[in-house]
This record gives sequence, structure tokens and C-alpha cells, in this order.
Amino acid sequence: MVYISPMSNDKRLGILKNSILATLGLMLFGLGTYLMIQSDIGVEPWACFALGLSKKLGILYGNASILISVIIICMDLLLKEKIGIGTILDAVVVGKTVDLLNWIDLIPKPDTLWVSIVMILISFVIFATAQYIYMKAQLCCGPRDAFQVALGKRMPKIPIGIVNVFILSTVFILAWLLDGPIGICTVIAPIGIGLMQQVVFTLAKFDPKAMNHQSIIQSFIILFKKE
Repeated sequence: MVYISPMSNDKRLGILKNSILATLGLMLFGLGTYLMIQSDIGVEPWACFALGLSKKLGILYGNASILISVIIICMDLLLKEKIGIGTILDAVVVGKTVDLLNWIDLIPKPDTLWVSIVMILISFVIFATAQYIYMKAQLCCGPRDAFQVALGKRMPKIPIGIVNVFILSTVFILAWLLDGPIGICTVIAPIGIGLMQQVVFTLAKFDPKAMNHQSIIQSFIILFKKE
């Protein structure tokens, strides 16, 4: 397991470097989402929700993802979670990375079910690894992960991966109501993603609930203060 050691966010250079780290992690997450979409056997619940919403509203996937992120950010604020640079980056970068990869048509759809299953399993690993990378930047979680952490803090005896299973199962129902592209992956993703997240975080000895995230106000004060 590769261990990430980001710089401290108490200096301008640290914030800039960690913002790049977070962006790379979020682009990796976008790649995982794109890979899952291309598997052609369904997508994880959040992506299914966004695809269903994009179809209903007639907008790009990335724009639907941003809309959902704005709603979740409001919920995060109600749960008293910090909103930071990482939250804003997540809201924009993941969906737009998927739009970019769709535009360049990076990976063709597979011809067999077995290839599709392999693509899904790889995407699970990518998701968990990407979350580890961008959360370590400590510039706040993305809207969905902040929501997960907020619930995790309120249920301290339940592993964070299991909390994610509960959230994804609820989002699955919302995606189904919006006629999202539900398939094999959508059904197994709540458990698969949650368990893989728990495995990766355990191997990395990483506890997302213990991260001391920096709010966007704190970041801006450091970025724009006179030296």
C-alpha cells in the first residue's frame, strides 16, 4: 500500500500542493466512475442517480453531478461539517472528468460479461484509493464523503465502510425512482464499494474521521494574507 504524506496546510505552498494532490485523487475517482459506466452493466448508485437526473433534466452528466453536490453540501452544512477547497474541487472535478473521458471515448464498451465484471472490480479499487488520496490532503471531504463522515461521527461503533453501504443503499432507491441505468453493478456496488473502502483504509491505517480538515475560510486567509 502506498502511503500519502501531504504537506501541512499552514502555509500557502502546502495548500497549493495539497490542492493538486486532491485534484489528482478526484480525477482518479472520475476515471473509476467512467470505467464503471463503460462496463455497461450498471453503475454505482451515486453515478446512477446523476445519470437518471441528467436524463430527466436533459443536461450533461457532469452538470447533474454538480447539482447533486450542491444539495449534499447544504446537508453537510446542516450536519456542521466543514466545507473546504476539497469539497468544491470534488463537486466539479469528478463529473467533468467523466464528461471529458466520454468525449475522448477513452475505453470501449466490453464484449463479454466477464470483462465487464473485471472493469467493475477495478473501479471499486480505484474509488477507495482515490478517496484515500484526496482525503489525506485535509482540505475537507467531497460533499458525499463529508456526509458519510458526518454520519460516521454520529455512529462511532459502526465501521465507516458500513456507513457507506447504508448511504449507497438509500441513493440506490433514489436512482431507481429517477429511472437511472440500474444493472448488476448498481446492486452489488453498495456492498462492494463500502467493503473495498474499508480494506484500503485499514491497509493504509487511515481513519477519515480523525482527519483535521481545513475549511475554505481558513485556506483563503492563509492564501491571501500578506507575508
